Amino acid sequence: MIEVRALSLAPSAKGTVPFGEYRTWYRVTGELHCGRPALVVAHGGPGATHDALVNLAALAEDGWPVVHYDQIGNGGSTHLPGRGADFWTVQLFLDELDNLLRSLRIADDYVLFGHSWGGILAAKHASARPRGLRGLVIADAPASYPVWRSEMERLRSHLPPGVDDTLRRHETAGTTDSQEYLQAMTVFYNRHVCRLNPWPREYMATFMEVYNDPTVYFTMNGPTEFLVTGTLRDFSVTDCIADIEVPTLLISGRYDEATQAVVQPYQDLIPDVRWEIFEESSHVPNLEEPERFHEVMLAFLKSLG
Repeated sequence: MIEVRALSLAPSAKGTVPFGEYRTWYRVTGELHCGRPALVVAHGGPGATHDALVNLAALAEDGWPVVHYDQIGNGGSTHLPGRGADFWTVQLFLDELDNLLRSLRIADDYVLFGHSWGGILAAKHASARPRGLRGLVIADAPASYPVWRSEMERLRSHLPPGVDDTLRRHETAGTTDSQEYLQAMTVFYNRHVCRLNPWPREYMATFMEVYNDPTVYFTMNGPTEFLVTGTLRDFSVTDCIADIEVPTLLISGRYDEATQAVVQPYQDLIPDVRWEIFEESSHVPNLEEPERFHEVMLAFLKSLG
């Protein structure tokens, strides 16, 4: 199985790079500067970690070096629980990505993969037309948080009777940290975030990391996937993604919280784009359909020449 093989692959390098006065943690699987562009993996959240995407490392066995990193504020990178909303900006994470590319000396030859929040971040990065970017993968990602919020309302309305009432009662009372809210939240997550039972340990690792230090997630997103009250609530890339010049692969799941309406602007606006929908998946097709995911990713990388 792809996921087992990926977990058994030892990184060829790992460590941290300085980012101003902070540190960004990274790991490399395969060999950089091998004649093929590195696949750089930007995780979701914001405020999650690389763990849920670690099985992309299996692509190194096919000849593409893979770079995972933890964005500042979580995982192995510098944690800053005392920083407020004025610090946690989209530009901060764009600057961190640029810094990582330069520090690893791959800014002149790379492919960028972004999942969920990492997908909208990757799209914003690509819209600036960086010279070394060879291809882009936007996986399970919104193009517009206002559209995302609208779609969350629609998905919530289709939950089993009483579930959304419970969620709204706690949201109104400010008790989203209660056990009853968590149980109701899990109903949504099991439908639209990860449909596997039990959740894979690499996904659980990411989920627990978010809640071990929720500073970034709560500040930029909000308390849950379907209640976006943070600084990203009105953020969108629909004004700039037509500027993306590289071949782009869209990925989403049939049951994804990143619904068709959420992903559609990428399809409509990016000039060179194709869209793969995973019929048995929700928000993490790399875990829910790992064999097909690997095949789709490998075919895309080969198509870049």
